[in-house]
Amino acid sequence: MEGEEPAVEENREHKDPSSRRHAFVLGIIIVLLVAGGAAAWFFLSSHSRDMGISVIRLEGVLVTGEGAGGGYTGSESIGRALRDAAEDPFVDAIVLRVNSPGGTPAAAQEIIRDIAYAKQRKPVVVSMGDIATSAAYYISASANRIYANPDTITGGIGTSWTFIDISEWLRERNISIEIIASGSRKDMGSGLRPLTPEEREYAQKIVNESNERFLADILAARSINRSIVADARVMRGQDALDAGLVDELGNLNDAIEGARRLASGGSP
Repeated sequence: MEGEEPAVEENREHKDPSSRRHAFVLGIIIVLLVAGGAAAWFFLSSHSRDMGISVIRLEGVLVTGEGAGGGYTGSESIGRALRDAAEDPFVDAIVLRVNSPGGTPAAAQEIIRDIAYAKQRKPVVVSMGDIATSAAYYISASANRIYANPDTITGGIGTSWTFIDISEWLRERNISIEIIASGSRKDMGSGLRPLTPEEREYAQKIVNESNERFLADILAARSINRSIVADARVMRGQDALDAGLVDELGNLNDAIEGARRLASGGSP
């Protein structure tokens, strides 16, 4: 009709709720990516010095088995750490930080096999701390390169078997012990009686054979004059360098840099 204004249709924007959710999720993802990138940049800038180098700490007396702490380190724990680092594509070289007076030959032999596994894939460098003697040196000798401090105590290459006899103490207190055993040597080393001459000879045979294996493995890995280490003496890091037991004097940082150079194909 004349004079009647045409009806104006309202333009209402119909928004799909799922579109709003998608936009919200996309925004969250962008924020996370930005935050993650910033965190990665901070990590790389603050840790770039040791990137590509896995430092594994071997501290305390070496025994077979799991775990570390309380003055002991288990061969399985160290072995697993070595193999994990060897298989990690982001690790270029391994530094084994050794601070140990030694332990059992069997524990050392288990770790040496894992070092050999790791060396097939990347360099393994040892950094000695306060002490790395006996079985701890046995392990160290299998690495590609050994660093020690001038006054690190190392060497002590050899085996021993300690027997304690408290039979006299028991006798003084009128304490008698009777042992029923299946064999004449079953209670050998129990501490309740002294060793017989035959047992002492047998114990010496075991120690000598273990020592020969110990020395043979070390001499195969290192160019060392047997006469220098045959008496199982310990020595300072400086003397060990002169004797060929270690390759270089330096601390953990020096060992890390040396490992990095080995990984890149350069001279240590």
